[in-house]
Amino acid sequence: MQDPDNPERGPEAGPKETANKAADKRPAKSRHILLRIDSWIDSTVWNAGFRAAEIWEDITIFFRRFRVRGWKRMVFELAGEGLTLGAAGSVLMLLLAQPAFEATKEDWRNRGDFAVTFTDRYGNVIGHRGVIHQNSVPIDELPDSLIKSVLATEDRRFFDHFGIDVIGLFRAMVTNAQAGEVVQGGSTLTQQLAKNLFLSNERSIDRKITEAFLALWLESNLSKKEILSTYLDRAYMGGGTFGAAAAAQFYFGKNITDVNLAESAMLAGLFKAPAKYAPHVNLPAARARANEVLTNLVQSGLMTEGQVIAARRNPATVVDRNEVESPDFFLDWAFDEVQRLSPRFHQHSLIVRTTIDMGIQQAAEESVETSLREYGEAYHAKQGAMVMIENGGAVRAMVGGRDYGESQFNRATRALRQPGSSFKVYTYSVAMESGMTPQTTIVDAPISWGNWSPHNYANHYAGRITLETAIAQSINTVPVRLAKEKLGIQPIRAMAKNLGVETPIRDDVTIPIGTSEVTVLDQATAYATFPAGGYQSRRHGITQVLDYDGDVLYDFDRDEPAAKRVLSEQADAYMNQMLSRVPYVGTARKAALDNGIVTAGKTGTTQAYRDAWFVGFTGNYTCAVWFGNDDYTSTNNMTGGSLPAMTFKRAMDYAHQGVTLRAIPGIENPLPSEKDLAKTVAAKPQDGLPQLIRPRMLSVQSTNILKALGAKLKNAAPLAPAKVASAE
Repeated sequence: MQDPDNPERGPEAGPKETANKAADKRPAKSRHILLRIDSWIDSTVWNAGFRAAEIWEDITIFFRRFRVRGWKRMVFELAGEGLTLGAAGSVLMLLLAQPAFEATKEDWRNRGDFAVTFTDRYGNVIGHRGVIHQNSVPIDELPDSLIKSVLATEDRRFFDHFGIDVIGLFRAMVTNAQAGEVVQGGSTLTQQLAKNLFLSNERSIDRKITEAFLALWLESNLSKKEILSTYLDRAYMGGGTFGAAAAAQFYFGKNITDVNLAESAMLAGLFKAPAKYAPHVNLPAARARANEVLTNLVQSGLMTEGQVIAARRNPATVVDRNEVESPDFFLDWAFDEVQRLSPRFHQHSLIVRTTIDMGIQQAAEESVETSLREYGEAYHAKQGAMVMIENGGAVRAMVGGRDYGESQFNRATRALRQPGSSFKVYTYSVAMESGMTPQTTIVDAPISWGNWSPHNYANHYAGRITLETAIAQSINTVPVRLAKEKLGIQPIRAMAKNLGVETPIRDDVTIPIGTSEVTVLDQATAYATFPAGGYQSRRHGITQVLDYDGDVLYDFDRDEPAAKRVLSEQADAYMNQMLSRVPYVGTARKAALDNGIVTAGKTGTTQAYRDAWFVGFTGNYTCAVWFGNDDYTSTNNMTGGSLPAMTFKRAMDYAHQGVTLRAIPGIENPLPSEKDLAKTVAAKPQDGLPQLIRPRMLSVQSTNILKALGAKLKNAAPLAPAKVASAE
């Protein structure tokens, strides 16, 4: 564009051209800044590296002064490797000690703060738990003979070791190796106390490691006298007693301070196996064991043969007591329940009325023991557990193991075991809730879920079948196919929780066929929902808690919320229809009860036959049975339809004697026919429902006399205190 005022000037640059020139200058300036930054980074990095090399060279020159050669170098190399391994070992030890740290976080003395007297459902005293500290005898006041007897038998080097007796452990290993079997234990008294306070009797490497750390913790936090005193106060001594003071009263009828040498030796002999050596059960065995304790006193140098000869010639005699078995596994669980409820009341000296029925409890114990005695060796099964719940939630029987004296570990409430096919009810319950029916068909064929391919028993596949056939025949592929293609895993986990399983369920595609561990109590609780019409079973072991003034501090019916529906009425009816086929056309034909009582349930067998289950119910009771081994070894091809089903039938047949039969909701012909009950039904059934009668134990004449006597005693006027005093 020409400038009109100055023709000699060239065309004037427009705004656009001016902007372009400015833009051409800015990139040049930016490039210059970037080059300077790049140069600064290069020089800084180079200088830093050069300086680091100089420092490293200085360090190298400095440490060359300490360079050693020859044999000294080997020593330093070994020391260096030792420090490295020691650091790694310290980290590993801290990891292994974590369970012990967790155990000591709780108030471990709290169990002794309660003094609880337990009664059965009818008000009869069945046992005690807790330690009354104010009545405990200080260690300095205990008889010298008792202290020496315990130390000579349980831990001779008690005052010399730090919680773990390395010398004693090595001696026990040598002795056991020479004998070819375990004849001597290496656990210290502190380790035994750690097990009694914090752990179970489960035999595993993890437990032994935790026990060792806890023993070290006890030694660092308690004095030797406190450890010994606590051990004598808390150990189980047989006969339902805990602590040496209670045992002295129970067996000898005297205070612990008054026991003589013979009685001290008998008490000291109980720590190893209280059920085996309890004098009120097997006096000859108790006296033989006491004689071994006297020998230990002489061998340890704590006494001479002359001092113990009188005790050998005059062994202890015990108070004559009727052999009444205490339901110790149940009482341990009920004691935990008392502590769980304790925030609701402040008193710690309590009377607790429980739900247990001692007749059913004895039948349950005998059923488990009889099964193991008759078939345990053939099936290679050494342990069993059972829980029976009356429909309504009351726990009527609990068997936590074969012998409480041998092992106080409660396999009914604390042992986590894979339930196998008995877990499938949760998958099928979700299916029924989603709109399926027992007649819904599904394909039984090989299936894979990721890298997992479950198989049916004997690798047999039936093609298209109904769901009721699949659950009756315990087919594995069907619940897996339901979970994969229709239901998903999360609804199954939620269903198990809603029905009453308190153990956390793993989030795993394999859970539809029962790979997530549960307890026997979990399974009994959940299955009890089905005969309850789909409502929560409200499992409980305590009906009332009272103080010694008779005031009711807790009442289950008053203080607990009403049962909530967790399964629809239709889904519950469908589940009952399917489960009631299992004992008749399915895998549990040995579980069907006598007298035509309709039975329902499900078997369970885990991989490699490690665990065998049967969980079943009638309109009256739900019962879960487990058999296996504490060390998780396989049984000899034992399935849920064999020993567990047989044991279930034995216990449940007894439990249904003398009770009014109730119907299972949702099934046809829920009660026995007239033909089935012709010889066993009471003449006048209650509520219009059939009632089984127990076999007669007394004649009619004796029964009438006792009834009349009872009526007279009930109506008799109470005696005046003055008359009672004069009679005494």
